Amino acid sequence: MIVKVLELESNKARLVLQGEGHTFMNALTDEILRDPSVDVATYIIEFQFSDPELLVTTKGRKDPLVVIRDACKRLSKNCDKLIKGLGK
Repeated sequence: MIVKVLELESNKARLVLQGEGHTFMNALTDEILRDPSVDVATYIIEFQFSDPELLVTTKGRKDPLVVIRDACKRLSKNCDKLIKGLGK
């Protein structure tokens, strides 16, 4: 996955995630919002075939890139559990 950083501040990140669609972005924003330090987690896909733009803002000093990375790790772990459960 290619990620382009559009804007990065101490409590705000705007990223473009090339090639992703609503399925992944919905799951990612939902997982990001589970973090109590997150103020906003949303995305837009301006046109049908354009790459989504993710916006994450945090309350206080928590780095939004750390929040996004942690959410991705939790999503991956959940997918691993599902795959393992299907293998039985």
